[in-house]
Amino acid sequence: MVYSTASKEMRLLKTMTIAMAAAACGGRLVGTAVPDAPIGRAVIDSRAVEPGDLFVAYRGEKTDGHRYIPTAWEKGAVCALAEYLPEGAEGPAILVDDVQRALEQIAAAYRRTLSLPVIGITGSVGKTTAKEMIASVLSQRFRVLKTEGNHNNQIGVPMTLSRIEREHEIAVVEMGISGFGEMTLLAEMAKPTIAVFTMIGRAHLEFLHDLDGVLRAKTEMIALMPDDGVVIVNGDNEQLKKLSCRQKLLRFGLGEDCDVRAADVTLTPAGETRCRILFEGRSIPVSIPAYGRQMIYAALEGAAVGLVMGMTDAEIAAGIAAYQTVGRRSAITDTGFVTLVDDSYNANPESMRCAMDSLLQLPGRHVCLLADMLEMGPDSAQMHRDLGVYAAEKGIDLLACCGPLSRQMAAAAGEHGAKAVWYPTAEELIAALPALLQKGDRVLVKASLGMHMERAAEAVKKLESSE
Repeated sequence: MVYSTASKEMRLLKTMTIAMAAAACGGRLVGTAVPDAPIGRAVIDSRAVEPGDLFVAYRGEKTDGHRYIPTAWEKGAVCALAEYLPEGAEGPAILVDDVQRALEQIAAAYRRTLSLPVIGITGSVGKTTAKEMIASVLSQRFRVLKTEGNHNNQIGVPMTLSRIEREHEIAVVEMGISGFGEMTLLAEMAKPTIAVFTMIGRAHLEFLHDLDGVLRAKTEMIALMPDDGVVIVNGDNEQLKKLSCRQKLLRFGLGEDCDVRAADVTLTPAGETRCRILFEGRSIPVSIPAYGRQMIYAALEGAAVGLVMGMTDAEIAAGIAAYQTVGRRSAITDTGFVTLVDDSYNANPESMRCAMDSLLQLPGRHVCLLADMLEMGPDSAQMHRDLGVYAAEKGIDLLACCGPLSRQMAAAAGEHGAKAVWYPTAEELIAALPALLQKGDRVLVKASLGMHMERAAEAVKKLESSE
């Protein structure tokens, strides 16, 4: 099964011009706009504007992008997409009633001019890691455009699509949502030809209600995919196991029933993950330069896409080996005092459990510095209690928590025999670190991004032995 990329000559059928963009969104050309002038990237920050860009003037909570239209013109923006122009401003612009909707329409129109494969990546956890791994693998053969950072929403996706140039052979687009209907909007723009679902877990439950709701919302993408597309899912995930679709379905995981699976998994003290990836009689030994059980799944995601795209074993292994850890996602550091696993970027119950399991693979005393999981819905307190029980049952040596919800986590862990402490704030937990940690500890720091536990991770890095 190989999904063929388009030829270089056919990837970009035409260039988006100001007139085409205006027609796509029903906008009105004003000022000095030159209809036949081509437009480049869509940019929302005037400081990042380069010559040829389309400056998109958003009304934000703290500032109104329309104020910066003259600055964008000065920096070379070929046109502004706006709802109005500041008083006295004269320059090229497309005026619309709704900038957000107009940008979506322009991005969708531009995507229709492209014949290159688009990889759409979504899931409750691990999207950015999957995006980076998949792009790393594909880059061994193709010229790849990928989402910058985690710009995966209704603003980020069209900005990503606008960066596709004639030279690109494939695009890897991260797609994140928090409510019903949002994935449909993203997929209408991106029109993915290959979809990758990392896992369905308990995230954004305030809006999606339950796991079935998360599954429905995430998989809205499939209805917008072509019949000859490929859907790649985590075959170990209970919700995704039930998925059926009209497209080719490929499952990855550790289970024997997965199409692309990992075997002989080892986690090294140096922070490297090794395994063999098996697929239709092929056995690919890979070394992942990152730590944790979740990285096995990322490697499988990269391998699965590489296999669909007809890549060789050597190319796939080289791409996995070239992966680089992104931000605070299971970044492992030997501080000279402890081994720190900084996973403070985000959290939900599934990723918390996975992080604990990975920590326990390292020899030594295991300490978890955890804070609240946010947007978990009405059952949030019980979810935190369940994690405390899990930590106790798994044998975590010390659980140190902060935040109002994590009080339940610490309490449940203590009730089940674990050593657990709780602090109202991260500042109080940080102040207690010298007394909590010992030389040689393996320390996990994890919480939802809004808890700002990166402060605790940085404090751990500064600790020194009192010996």
